[in-house]
Amino acid sequence: MSASIPIPSLAGIAARGAQPAIQGPPKVQAEALNFFYGETRALQDISINIQPNVVTAFIGPSGCGKSTFLRTMNRMNDIIPGTRVEGKLLIDGTDIYGHGIDVVSLRRRVGMVFQKSNPFPKSVFDNIAYGLRVNNMDGSRAEVEERVEQSLRQAALWDEVKDRLHDSALAMSGGQQQRLCIARALAVKPDILLMDEPASALDPIATQRIEELVYDLKKDYTIVIVTHNMQQAARVSDFTAFFWLGKLVEYDRTQKIFTNPGEKTTEDYVTGRFG
Repeated sequence: MSASIPIPSLAGIAARGAQPAIQGPPKVQAEALNFFYGETRALQDISINIQPNVVTAFIGPSGCGKSTFLRTMNRMNDIIPGTRVEGKLLIDGTDIYGHGIDVVSLRRRVGMVFQKSNPFPKSVFDNIAYGLRVNNMDGSRAEVEERVEQSLRQAALWDEVKDRLHDSALAMSGGQQQRLCIARALAVKPDILLMDEPASALDPIATQRIEELVYDLKKDYTIVIVTHNMQQAARVSDFTAFFWLGKLVEYDRTQKIFTNPGEKTTEDYVTGRFG
């Protein structure tokens, strides 16, 4: 990224005023979604429409269900024994928990970046190329090289690593490793990018780079980010959803959530009275 992207401050959010409603069908739509760990209901009747090409932030105290809901969008919770889903979760109008859904294909369309960067013990190049190979998207060597460069550029990392593509990814800084993981997710051309507290383990400078990246990527992707950082949610997101005790308490434009929430519980959380 050649120049910093202007990320709005919290004061700037307040000064935005009303913004026009986004038209068109939602990218992600939950309808009365319930999620269970065994007999414990972790999500209760979640209904939400997430629009394409915007950043949606999930906020709320620890254990409120926001990360659980994030992982339902690419069925990452399937790997946990004893879990089950009730209700519907649609992406582009198709229920991803319906019969005949190819979960591998789903996870290619819905990429995920985790709280802790997890580069493979391989070179920078091979970290990006790995996803292409396992998804049979590698093609010729020239095509792989082109896609690796494109993904690294999208992740604002190309200029920093172009001369050491074959060095170990484990030698990179924490912030670079997280952007590498973002580039790896982007390489397989997803529609949606899920980010579970992607900057919580990073220093302020690396955090700013991640936020700039999120702000920029929404031109091409639908992004959903879980964060405990209220300032970060205000800076990077267009919409914010507040979760509490497994319920979706309030969901609206970020400007409204942070300046004029409709629920007292939301106001108490965003102003720091609890959490």
